[in-house]
Amino acid sequence: MLRSVGQRRVTGEGVDPRVAELRAAVSRLRRELAGHRVEFADRGIAEGELAALDAMALSGTPEVRRLRRSLLIVAGSLGSVSALAEGLAEVRRAVELFGTPPTSGPGPTA
Repeated sequence: MLRSVGQRRVTGEGVDPRVAELRAAVSRLRRELAGHRVEFADRGIAEGELAALDAMALSGTPEVRRLRRSLLIVAGSLGSVSALAEGLAEVRRAVELFGTPPTSGPGPTA
């Protein structure tokens, strides 16, 4: 069954499946990052933002703008760590389940 991005289905436990998917993707990437033995400059930033993403997911239905901001910070922090690319892509897909942020006003005029 297809649903629009704005609609959500609640599981038997009352959990939004988008939230469950986000938490699972974040958890996988956090484990992969913890197991990645190579140090890099922004590792702490990535770990902090992944924790923030998990906290937002735990709060219920997170704000799309904040999710996307954290995703950009994580992506920038991980840089070109190719070993973590698939895990990062899973987090991106999970964030996209929440749709695009609402516009705050009229767009640019021609």
